[in-house]
Amino acid sequence: MTEGFYYAVIGAAIAMCAGIGSIIGVSRAGQASAALLSKDPSKFGSCLILQLLPATQAIYGFVVAIVLLSGIGIFGAPVALTAEEGIAKLVVCIPVGVVGLLSAIGQGNVAVSSINLTGKQEGQTGKAIMMTALVEFFAILAFIISILGAANG
Repeated sequence: MTEGFYYAVIGAAIAMCAGIGSIIGVSRAGQASAALLSKDPSKFGSCLILQLLPATQAIYGFVVAIVLLSGIGIFGAPVALTAEEGIAKLVVCIPVGVVGLLSAIGQGNVAVSSINLTGKQEGQTGKAIMMTALVEFFAILAFIISILGAANG
């Protein structure tokens, strides 16, 4: 295996850093959900949607990592990559890894507030979901950049 191969594998690991943000965001939203559900179990569906939203960044990082790893032959014969090619693959993983990490944490914070809103004001669930989903836009942009780079590297 070449030096470039190892750089690319490090890039895949960076892409998966988005999952760390998802863990933090989903767990914070889960704590807020548990608090609300202890008072009003009928809000489970709304809480579940809001809690799940920060999980998508982990999916984006996972998809980028799988596309990149498939392209370098991790699931078959390894592809010979120069150091420059490997570094290029590493770099294309940074957007989804870093933006995914930060946006999932931010989305989790908005989800916590949205869960509180849902608990206090009946009928505001749609607005709460929309506010939480808006943070997703930045993760989607980073995902597009990274997936295009990982697929075409």
